[in-house]
Amino acid sequence: MTRYEEAPYRPKPPRAGNRLFVGILLVAVIAMATLQVRGWWISQALAATAPRAVTPRGDLGAEEISTIRLFEETSPSVVFITTIALQRDFYSRNVYKLPAGTGSGFVWDKAGHVVTNFHVINGASEAQVTLWDGSVWDASLVGHEVDKDIAVLKIEAPVERLHPIKVGESANLQVGQKALAIGNPFGLEQTLTTGVISALNREIRSRNGRTIDGVIQTDASINPGNSGGPLLDSNGNLIGMNTAIYSPSGASAGIGFAVPVDTVNRIVPQLISHGKVIKPGLGIVMGDANYLRRRFGVEVDGVVVADIARGSGAEEAGILPARREGGLIAFDVIKTVDGKKVSDSGDLFRVLDSKSVGDVVEVEIARGRDEVTVDVRLTPLND
Repeated sequence: MTRYEEAPYRPKPPRAGNRLFVGILLVAVIAMATLQVRGWWISQALAATAPRAVTPRGDLGAEEISTIRLFEETSPSVVFITTIALQRDFYSRNVYKLPAGTGSGFVWDKAGHVVTNFHVINGASEAQVTLWDGSVWDASLVGHEVDKDIAVLKIEAPVERLHPIKVGESANLQVGQKALAIGNPFGLEQTLTTGVISALNREIRSRNGRTIDGVIQTDASINPGNSGGPLLDSNGNLIGMNTAIYSPSGASAGIGFAVPVDTVNRIVPQLISHGKVIKPGLGIVMGDANYLRRRFGVEVDGVVVADIARGSGAEEAGILPARREGGLIAFDVIKTVDGKKVSDSGDLFRVLDSKSVGDVVEVEIARGRDEVTVDVRLTPLND
C-alpha cells in the first residue's frame, strides 16, 4: 500500500489589496487617537485660561461716591505746569529750549490767573500750562511772593476752558478731618490722593529762609510734582496749596505740608493787582541786639528801635529812635504787638504777617524804666 505523507501547511501570502487596507486602517486608528488626545489637551488648556465667573461689583459706598464726584468736579481746576530753561550750546553758541521741571497749580479766576508755588517756576525762562482738556498755553509771570512760596501766572485761554477752584478757609480746620490732594506727581497728570489733616500751625522755611507760619500737615501722599497743587476738604473747597514734603528718600513719607488757603487768599489778590505784596510795617529800622550785647553788655528782650522812617506810623505814634541821653545811648524796645510777645525780628514779622496796610496795632514799648503803650498805624514797607 502506498503511503502518502501530508505536505506541511504553508499560509498563503496576503494579497496586495489586503495589505493596503490594513495600513489604511492602522493610520486611521492612529489619527483618531491623536485627534482625541489633541482635543483633550486643548480642552484642558482652554479650561485653565478661561476667565473666572464675574461677581457683580455691588453699590459703591457713600464715601466712595463722594470722593469720585469731588474729583470729577475739581480736577478741571487743576493744571500741569512745565517750565523751560534756555541753554546755549558751547560750540555752536545756538540757544536751545530744554525742559526744566514740572509742577502743579490751579485756576484762580476766569481771567486766566493760575496759582502755584514760587519754587515751581523759579529760575525758568518760560512756563507752559496744560489744562484739564489737554490744551497747552504759554504762561506769563504776574507776580510772586518768595516769603510764602506763592506765584501767580496768567494764560490767555478761552473762558469756557477755565474752571476756577472753589476757595474755602483754613482758620477753622481740625486735625483728623479728611484732606485730598490733586496734582501731577512725577509728571503723572491728574492724580488724586487722600488722607487726613495730621497737624496744624506747623512752620516751614521758604526759599529765602523766612518762616511760613500756620502750615497744614497732611498724610495725603504728596510727591515731587505735586507742588503748587490744591489741598481740598471733603466738599472740594481749597484749604491749602501743597508746598513741601518731609522725606529722607525724596518721595512721600506721609508727611506733607500745605500753605493755608487764608494766606493764599490774602496774597494772590495783591500779586494780581500789584505784582508784589505790599507788606505792612511799623516804620522802624531795627537795631542789632547782638551788637548791643557785645559792645555794651546789654541784654535786650525785644526789638530795638534804631531809627524811624519819616511819615510812618511809628513816627506818628511817638516811637523814638536811638538817641543820646546824659552821655549814654538810649533806645526804645518793642515788647509786644497786639498783646503778642515780641522777642526778636522773627516774632515781629510773624505778628505783622496777618495784618494789612492801614491796620492799627497796639505796641508796648520799654523806654528806659518806663513802659509805654501806643497805637501804630501800619504803613507800607515798600514805600
